[in-house]
Amino acid sequence: MPTIAETSHEISKLYEVDHVSRQERNARRNKILFVDRLLNELEQLNIAEEVTVPTALRTQCRRLLAREGHALSHRRAEDVTIAEWMDALYDVQDGLMFTIGDEDE
Repeated sequence: MPTIAETSHEISKLYEVDHVSRQERNARRNKILFVDRLLNELEQLNIAEEVTVPTALRTQCRRLLAREGHALSHRRAEDVTIAEWMDALYDVQDGLMFTIGDEDE
């Protein structure tokens, strides 16, 4: 039969694993929310039939895509259309969402 100290140690290890797992899930959710915000801003530009993406928005999209290793981040940001930014962000979002679904299995 395990001692109180052994049980306490096991509980502490399980708590730490759970804590790290929660932090990772929260970071992923926050990234998904950020992608949603970027997509919303791009959609608003699309609805307004704009063709130019503001510099700050292009920079945010490019940085996120670079961190995620997406190929679009290697193109000149000025040459990327709104639809291309959106497609790339949907790719990233899909990858993040599939990862969340895989955790529940």
